[in-house]
Amino acid sequence: MKAGKILQQSALRTIVQEARQRGVQLYLVGGVMRSRLLCPEEDAQDIDLMLIGDLQSFAENVADVFKSRVVSINRQFDTVMIPSRKVNFELSGPRIARYIDDESLSLPSDPLERDLLLRDFTINALALPLSPQKGDVVDPAGGRKDIADRVIRTPIEADITIQEDPLRLMRAARFAAQLDFSVAPPLLKAMHRNRKLLAKVSIERITAELLKIISTPKPSIGLKLLYVTGILDTFSPELSELANLNQDKRHHHKNIFEHTLKVLDNVAENGGSLHTRLAALLHDIGKPVTRRYDKVQGWTFHGHEVIGERMVRRLGKSWKMPSSLMNTTSKLVRLHMRPINLTDEGVTDSAVRRLGFQVGEHIDDLITLCRADVTSSDPRRVKRYLANFERVVAHLKKVEEKDEIRAFQSPVRGEVIMAEAGLEPGPEVGKLKKMIEEAILDGKIPNDYDAALEYLRDQIGTGEKSKRS
Repeated sequence: MKAGKILQQSALRTIVQEARQRGVQLYLVGGVMRSRLLCPEEDAQDIDLMLIGDLQSFAENVADVFKSRVVSINRQFDTVMIPSRKVNFELSGPRIARYIDDESLSLPSDPLERDLLLRDFTINALALPLSPQKGDVVDPAGGRKDIADRVIRTPIEADITIQEDPLRLMRAARFAAQLDFSVAPPLLKAMHRNRKLLAKVSIERITAELLKIISTPKPSIGLKLLYVTGILDTFSPELSELANLNQDKRHHHKNIFEHTLKVLDNVAENGGSLHTRLAALLHDIGKPVTRRYDKVQGWTFHGHEVIGERMVRRLGKSWKMPSSLMNTTSKLVRLHMRPINLTDEGVTDSAVRRLGFQVGEHIDDLITLCRADVTSSDPRRVKRYLANFERVVAHLKKVEEKDEIRAFQSPVRGEVIMAEAGLEPGPEVGKLKKMIEEAILDGKIPNDYDAALEYLRDQIGTGEKSKRS
């Protein structure tokens, strides 16, 4: 691999010049090397560099030139980041073993090769010398061949690599899904043997990897790996429980875990947002709790969306996910049955108006999720289901355009209500505001200020007459 295109970036050239002036060894390493072999034309957003020298002093000098700052991001691996305008540079010193008996493993004394062999996977164990002079790719573990063979393998014994950092259990699944690579059998077996080591990793790091997995082009690859190795049960028994609901074709009960992965892949294929992907992963999380057998209907899951919403909120807290992400995800989980249920209840203006009000700005995300939820193997059933669903979508868009439901709130604000009704701030103001919103949602009045104000005055007048009588 040549460094030509990468070195065209002025910021990287500046770092290389600084390294050469100091006479220190600087290498391009990690994911950017892998990416260049897989997709040479792709521009790097993050560039990893390995420096043999005084890392902190070097990083501070570079940050001064960039008018940036040095951010410590991983003390364990002596790694810092220097943000630049277009690219973030991560600099690290050569890795040292924490749990490895050097003599038994015979790690090389050369700090570069030692660093590469201590990395997670061979596809990330490549280095390109940049200083003092440019040179050939250093590849002590056969990473280039593994990239060509599309396989994920560890540079040294898999058990030892995992023990050095158990998050690599998740990272193996993530790279498999991200790159559509297979996992080498020795690594797969080691993932199963060492699955319980994941408990030693902070939940924040685990959650970050989970979100990266569901953000890949085909998330099911990574999640299946987590399931078959038993890793999924280690950090989320709720998800692995979905696979324990065995398929029962006679009573129309599909495998919920397989269905969930198909829905997630469908959402990913259609470019779904992160919260829509997370909702796809968790939309049936309430089914194991609500599963009941009915002699007429077969297996039922009544109320699984309501229970699912509560479970999503609990999982969000335990996984330490951002509250904004979990609020949107839980809303989509709660409402994912509503559009198709409307085809049975009747697609009225009032019904779709309420749905639009409940989902708000995430109408398109809900539509994406509901379309993805159609995974039947019966083409006639799929056609019928989608036809009914599209009727709801068409009606929803029609009402939305007319009533501007996405931005809906009472046109008459609290201060006007207080002035008209002679009230002080308090719960009565909220009740009147709610009354106006309900009237709009029921179609009694249009969604505009004059109609809402007139309705408020009528209701206030009616109330006063009731008191006098």
